[in-house]
Amino acid sequence: MEQNNRGFSAAGLRRLNEVLTRHVESGRIPGLVALVSRGGQTHVEALGTMRHDGGTPMRRDTIFRMASTSKPVTVAAAMILLDECRLRLDDLVQQWLPELADRQVLKRIDSPLDDTVPARRPITVRDVLTSTFGLGMDMTSLGTPVMNAVFEQGLTPDLPTPMPEPDEWMRRLGTLPLMHQPGERWQYHIASDLLGVLVARVTGQSFEEFLRERLFEPLGMKDTGFDLSAEKIDRLPPLYAPDPQSGEFHVWDPADGGRHSKPPAFQGGGGGLVSTADDYHAYFQMLLNDGMHRGQRILSRPAVELMTTNRLTAEQLAAREAMGRDNVHISFGQGQHGGWGFGMAVRTYRGDYAPVGQFGWDGGSGVSTYADPANQLTGILLTQVGMTVPDAARAIHDFWTTVYQALAD
Repeated sequence: MEQNNRGFSAAGLRRLNEVLTRHVESGRIPGLVALVSRGGQTHVEALGTMRHDGGTPMRRDTIFRMASTSKPVTVAAAMILLDECRLRLDDLVQQWLPELADRQVLKRIDSPLDDTVPARRPITVRDVLTSTFGLGMDMTSLGTPVMNAVFEQGLTPDLPTPMPEPDEWMRRLGTLPLMHQPGERWQYHIASDLLGVLVARVTGQSFEEFLRERLFEPLGMKDTGFDLSAEKIDRLPPLYAPDPQSGEFHVWDPADGGRHSKPPAFQGGGGGLVSTADDYHAYFQMLLNDGMHRGQRILSRPAVELMTTNRLTAEQLAAREAMGRDNVHISFGQGQHGGWGFGMAVRTYRGDYAPVGQFGWDGGSGVSTYADPANQLTGILLTQVGMTVPDAARAIHDFWTTVYQALAD
């Protein structure tokens, strides 16, 4: 291993194992699966157990709720449609999403819902792809009438009431004013769910059917989808949301009878996928290969470049940075990378061990998935400990530190 100068050092991989083992032995992370890949060398750690009280060990093929790391994967569906000219970046979305025609925009973010002005222009495909179409999960605006309405209408996941089916979700979305003018401000999450509805309406297939046919099957992502069959459900650990005060493990979503035990009404591009380390490795490796997978082209090279490089203006980056920097109590320091491409973060400055150009995202279920073109590196860390406590975020930070100190050159 030491002599492979485009891979990892044996000593570095030992440290990776030791650091991750420490997190598991602390009792705060019941178990995890980590995958690092570089220069044809792939190294996997499966540590601990699926449940916090022991039992079944974690395995390489354990299936995880990917939460917001769904975003970088599901955006590829839209890129396929762009490659085929079935969508254009500056097409108006209202031809497929008439619910979003003739928008009103709040005068101020904390205005009452009827204190609005007309939108200056219609919403485009580009606005949705860059998460700037005018609505989102704005953690800096919690408690405002519009954010309260977003929650009350069931427009976001992870609430007691599941999201409604796509046409009803769109109807409800269409009753709200926009928070900002189209194309003006980056806002998190809702655009990724909206993208799934857009893809389904353009193609006439369900979002999952299109993903499976055009992405998952060609990449061999056999364990990726929005729900799990009875044969696979025992490979899904419970998702824990530990109590922020006591640290006690609460099961937020069980496997049996949980959210992924049956097909959801809404196939959420923003956070609905389940997957494995190997499936996600295949996807991120395809992006590192400029859209190629084993001799087959999945995406064009320009499509990959658009997704994985910064698409935001300096002004928009200020809002994007505020989410990472000023919501440290929510993100525990995750998300401070600078830019945003399509559906994923892109590092535009060096703030830690990872270089400029690294792309990917983290998920609230305690998962992290990135690729780094400069080092031709993929790294994936999967737990099922939610971000109600900082434990998973700390494991993620330590994972990336040890991945980068393990580089052999």
